[in-house]
Amino acid sequence: MINFNGELLSEQHAKLSVFNRGLAFGDALFETLKTLNGKILFWEDHYFRLMASMRILRMEIPMAFTPEFLESQILELLSKQESNSNSYRVKFTVFRKEGGFYTPLTNDVAYFITAQALNKDLYLLNSSAYRVELFKDFYVTPGLLSTLKTNNKVLNVLGSVYANENKYQNCLLLNTNKNIVEALNGNLFLVKGNVIKTPPLEDGCLKGIMRKQVIEIIKKIPDYEFEETSISPFELQKADELFVTNVIQGLQPITAYRKKIFTTFVSQNILAKLNMIVRLA
Repeated sequence: MINFNGELLSEQHAKLSVFNRGLAFGDALFETLKTLNGKILFWEDHYFRLMASMRILRMEIPMAFTPEFLESQILELLSKQESNSNSYRVKFTVFRKEGGFYTPLTNDVAYFITAQALNKDLYLLNSSAYRVELFKDFYVTPGLLSTLKTNNKVLNVLGSVYANENKYQNCLLLNTNKNIVEALNGNLFLVKGNVIKTPPLEDGCLKGIMRKQVIEIIKKIPDYEFEETSISPFELQKADELFVTNVIQGLQPITAYRKKIFTTFVSQNILAKLNMIVRLA
């Protein structure tokens, strides 16, 4: 089932117009959420990021778009799923209503919500080989728009094709200043000694929900110092550890970059603390 503007429809009946602005111009935003036992993890952070993103894109936010209403729409969809899974991947997509070309005829919005069952409830450490490489065919532009989850993800698609063709598990993206921005599917953290770094939003990285959670965890660990600062590609092979974060996987350690092999000690420590938060949610 799919929630299309508050109406529950089967996949066969939930259809988008060929004039949909999200399809035609990428004029759409989305939130990827993880639910567990009928509860949306980090819902408040997701909600306020969505509202802020809609304002930046000059979309008209409906009066009905309260946290309680949108949460109820998501949970109603989950209640109609055929799977008995305890955990779901939910995608909430909001787009400007059709009409016009680059200049829209209206700033009013519509939305749809989809859900896919997950086979893991808590965040588990993936200890299998996870090799990455730089994707240097195209670059991220530093700035506010790059921090949003819009439908303009062709760079991530091309990077994923490149990774798949070359047998990498992921790629790291660079911005036009040639600094590391993020991975294809999440934010990047680098560990060197007792310092843990992640690129700043000004460099063009996604304003990730899991990024925020992990930063809060790191700041509470007395043995480590946290820095939000630009990361040069030259720092990668000098790092002790690299890991990627997103709300579905939680935390994914990178095991190798070129000839460098990384440890996973910090990743395991942070992941354990993250799961404690999830259990208490």
